[in-house]
Amino acid sequence: MVITGIMSYLASCFILLIPIFLWNVIFASKLPEPYQRSNFWSNIPKFIGIPEKTLRVIVFFLPLLFKLELNEPQQKIGFLLYVLGICVYFMSWLMQIYFPESSWSQSVFGFMAPAYTTIIWFVGIGLIGKSLFIKIPYHYSIYIILSVFFVVFHSIHSFIVYSRFRVERM
Repeated sequence: MVITGIMSYLASCFILLIPIFLWNVIFASKLPEPYQRSNFWSNIPKFIGIPEKTLRVIVFFLPLLFKLELNEPQQKIGFLLYVLGICVYFMSWLMQIYFPESSWSQSVFGFMAPAYTTIIWFVGIGLIGKSLFIKIPYHYSIYIILSVFFVVFHSIHSFIVYSRFRVERM
C-alpha cells in the first residue's frame, strides 16, 4: 500500500521539472559572470529576495501534488506549452553561454530571458496539473498565479543584476 502511494507520486507533474533541474545543474557554471551565484545574489534587497525564494519553493514543490495526466484538451495544450517553454528557456541559456557578447545577450530582454521565459513552462505545468493527489479544494489557476508572482520577482531580481553589471561595463 505504501509503495503504491509512493509510485503514484512518480506520475506527478514534478517529473516535468527534472529536465529543468538537470539543465541548471549541468549548465549553470557555464553562464557568464553576472549569472554566477556569488554575483547574482549579491546585494539583492530582501523585499525582492525573500518573496522570490519563498515562491520558488512553492512553485517547484507544488507539482509533487499534481497528477500527470493528458486526458483533456487543456492538459494537452499545457503539455505543448511546457515543451515550447523549455525549448525557449534552454535557448535563452544557450544564447548567454555561446553568444554572451551578442546584442541580444547584452540587451535587457536577452539578459533577462532565462528569468521571464520560465512563465511559459510554468503555465504549461499549471494547465497539466488540474487534479491533485490529495482531496483539497484546488483550481489550476492558483498555481499559475503563484508562478506569475515568482516570475515577476525573479525578473525584477534579474533586472537588478543586469543594471548593476551594465553600469560596471560603462
